[in-house]
Amino acid sequence: MSSHTFDRRTVLKAAAAFAATGLASCASMGTGSRSTGALPPRGEFVIRGATVLTLDPKIGDFARGDVHVRDGVIIAIAPQIAAPGASSLDGGGMICMPGFIDTHWHLWTSALRPLMRVDEPARGYFPVSSRLGAFYTPQDSYANVRVGLAEALSAGATTVHNWAHNVRSPAHADAELRAQRDMGMRGRFSYGPAQGMPNEQPMDLAGVAKIQREWMPNDGMLTLGICSRNVGASQTALRGQISLDMVRQDWGGARKLGLPITLHTSGPSPVKLLDDAGLLGPDVQLVHPLLTTPEDRRILKERGVSYSIAPIGESGRPAKAGVIQLGELLESGIKVSISTDLTGTFNCDFFNCMRILYQQHQHRIGTRIPLTAKRLVQLATLDGAVDLDIADRTGSLTPGKRADIILVRTGDINIAPVGDPYEALVMLAQPRNVDTVIVDGRILRRAGEFTVLDHAQVLREAAESTAALRARAGWP
Repeated sequence: MSSHTFDRRTVLKAAAAFAATGLASCASMGTGSRSTGALPPRGEFVIRGATVLTLDPKIGDFARGDVHVRDGVIIAIAPQIAAPGASSLDGGGMICMPGFIDTHWHLWTSALRPLMRVDEPARGYFPVSSRLGAFYTPQDSYANVRVGLAEALSAGATTVHNWAHNVRSPAHADAELRAQRDMGMRGRFSYGPAQGMPNEQPMDLAGVAKIQREWMPNDGMLTLGICSRNVGASQTALRGQISLDMVRQDWGGARKLGLPITLHTSGPSPVKLLDDAGLLGPDVQLVHPLLTTPEDRRILKERGVSYSIAPIGESGRPAKAGVIQLGELLESGIKVSISTDLTGTFNCDFFNCMRILYQQHQHRIGTRIPLTAKRLVQLATLDGAVDLDIADRTGSLTPGKRADIILVRTGDINIAPVGDPYEALVMLAQPRNVDTVIVDGRILRRAGEFTVLDHAQVLREAAESTAALRARAGWP
């Protein structure tokens, strides 16, 4: 049988037929089986003629190569693949690479963008989200997460760590997880406290356990963790600031459930404090490495703790908040990854994240600690999978791993003509160059458009949520 080209019409037709059978994506049990709308089928196809960047050192890269996918699994990667019966996806003039992995994003605030201002402190991210957070319904949580993930997909993300620090009830957690599943993306959901929650009040560990029972295990697309309130001195008191006794209670409860923990370090580093209390381990991810000391970094390496960097937001912080310490972390051998943080006052752009990291590294450190374009792409892909403990299934284009793949056009005016593909990705590319996004073998975007998602509906529901929240909160 001769192969044929997968154009958008083909994908839409296949998705419609799939939906009609009633076989839309679902989980294996409980609440996790709730889904609204079909996802595209997986099927079998070969991406042909792309510049393939595998991020797998054992396989290497191909100036021109094919990637064979069947039922969500990468079957083979080679200069040329014969796969009778498989459909063809034209990758000519594109870079084929692993999808971006975002390791820290407050998706619940995504639809608050119209209410925020960078030039008015009273209407900044923290005042707006803290005030309106108290008025969220589960429907608001769902709408915000869904519009945030739509932007993530359009920017080439295939995995997002949903850092949910406004879980007002298990119903809110359920709504956010449903949004993640309905969008077809891989990710972690970190169950957190509610906005305005007293520092003396423990986390809702019973709610966490309920969500774990109902959602885990699932089909492997979603994992669960907790996000902690701040520990020690903080520059963001609106997010809570708890004692070591409360840390022991919250983190101990999470560890009894076997769940990983994530924590902001938005102020003087709490690493020594936490280590002296015996609280650090490889199940901890810290966020915002701005003020660590050499002793802190030694501890982090020894304990196996990872750090997520949010370059766009961190680069705009005042000097007293510290500097992005990427070079020091890499030199110390600490696990590092990249994250968006929020999209209230800026957009999701992994290319810009890599670019900022490179420029700040060159400005501060230069060649004393080498940093290549390829290493930055690894930070945005494979290293994110390592951070979230899913590198066995994603993060690189490796036969046997799940097919989380993006295609980036190289013929657009802002990026062409391309020499070294890694250089082009880091220094020239933009989200608008992302042509195709495949998650777990499902083609969710092709030719820069969603294949089945009703984008207009997602935006409409997000706008309705924002208006309702604004009215309930009496926000100006």
